[in-house]
Amino acid sequence: MKKIKDQVLSRRTFAIISHPDAGKTTLTEQLLLFGGAIRDAGTVKGKKTGKFATSDWMEIEKQRGISVTSSVMQFDYDGFRVNILDTPGHQDFSEDTYRTLTAVDSAVMIIDSAKGIEEQTLKLFKVCRMRGIPIFTFINKMDREGKAPLELLAELEEVLGIESYPMNWPIGMGKQFLGIYDRHHKRIEQFRVEQEEKFISLNSEGEIPGEHRLKESPLYEQTLEEIMLLDEAGNEFSTERVRDGELIPVFFGSALTNFGVQTFLESYLEFAPMPQARNSTIGKIDPTSEEFSGFIFKIQANMNPAHRDRIAFLRICSGKFDRGMNVTLPRTGKSIKITQSTQFMADDRSTVDEAVAGDIIGLYDPGTYQIGDTLVSGKELFQYERLPQFTPELFVRVTAKNVMKQKHFHKGIQQLVQEGAIQLFKTVKTEEYLLGAVGQLQFEVFEHRMRNEYNVEVYMEGLGSKIARWIENEDINDNLSNSRSLLVHDRYEKKAFLFENDFALRWFQDKNPDIKLFNPMDINQ
Repeated sequence: MKKIKDQVLSRRTFAIISHPDAGKTTLTEQLLLFGGAIRDAGTVKGKKTGKFATSDWMEIEKQRGISVTSSVMQFDYDGFRVNILDTPGHQDFSEDTYRTLTAVDSAVMIIDSAKGIEEQTLKLFKVCRMRGIPIFTFINKMDREGKAPLELLAELEEVLGIESYPMNWPIGMGKQFLGIYDRHHKRIEQFRVEQEEKFISLNSEGEIPGEHRLKESPLYEQTLEEIMLLDEAGNEFSTERVRDGELIPVFFGSALTNFGVQTFLESYLEFAPMPQARNSTIGKIDPTSEEFSGFIFKIQANMNPAHRDRIAFLRICSGKFDRGMNVTLPRTGKSIKITQSTQFMADDRSTVDEAVAGDIIGLYDPGTYQIGDTLVSGKELFQYERLPQFTPELFVRVTAKNVMKQKHFHKGIQQLVQEGAIQLFKTVKTEEYLLGAVGQLQFEVFEHRMRNEYNVEVYMEGLGSKIARWIENEDINDNLSNSRSLLVHDRYEKKAFLFENDFALRWFQDKNPDIKLFNPMDINQ
């Protein structure tokens, strides 16, 4: 039991969140370098060299240089086992990102020093606050011209409404970037110098002792003044407030040049929370308890196109996983023996025999699991909290261009819909297939994957934005369906209306007061 507890205490599981192009995937690559998980970091935009970011495994990601799925990577560093979830930055994939945030204990937020807080960063931050997830911030691209550090700090506190504490402070910026003043480790880390000159220890006054060429730069004096200002007027550091999500530690650096990343990683591991107790239908579940439990937060088809497989991503919440163990799926009451389990290094997978609370593992899924499913090994059956189900806003009518490919068409739709990024509907009267999504890019990825993974060309007719509302009382007259209030079945055979606009929704409710409509997002608040 003590061994399991020690293993759980060593786990650090976090998601990296940011606006697109802030440097999220690049930072992930550098962290993997330190963990020895990879030997050579491939930048996201390195298409001409043939190098691609390790966490971007899907073909469309390599072509576009964006992350559209959440990748999972694991490595060991300094006695810790680190699980990183690299999330999609693009807002069209916010649903995948939000679900991923349910599976972590902390988040790392990357901010572009030139752009500050961007729209998608703010949305994701709000989700973290809502879930009480501690946040660490890495202000990236300090080797380029950007906003003044004090301005960035003020923006962080004002826009996000949370106090911050700079763990280090930049000495200059852009072409004049000389390094960072590390407040936590009481040292200066120099930029672009030989390894033996990289760190300069500071004296008790927080200054470089003796003579040093860095002291000749006016930027050094300016930095000392700013540090004095932070010491006197800034927030106090508190480990407890960081872990309660009330204080954000801030780090400055450059992911592309791998500067400040190791300092960030070591400080993060020191202050980030271990796996936390999670709410369930029988109360909070202690991660160090003996009984194994976890939940499925993501399902991904065709991670290995050669085998047409499906992987369910499981966050272990308590106890220890052993390959071959029997678990129960409380939703169905069925017992399952888990013999095929994997751990991830982006698309590289290896069989995992053991894992503990905090780890993310992949389970081979023959169609057994749904997103949000809980798995337990003990006799007491319970469910973890529901995962957010998003209400789609954009809709298309979809058909196979080649009627001879109907079998592949249906298989592809069923598998991709189970991943949760798109939702499937059938019109009640004509049984046409409609797809719903949060953003347009999801449809493009669906079309690309149907062609490349299932060898099916699809035709999609845009239906524009609709307001989807489900029906509480299922017994309903199908003749109420029309072009402005389209009656459909979802994939679970539950009935819903797709309304043309707000006016159509209000008109319908006025005319049919006995029909109770609801939005699934309201249930998940």
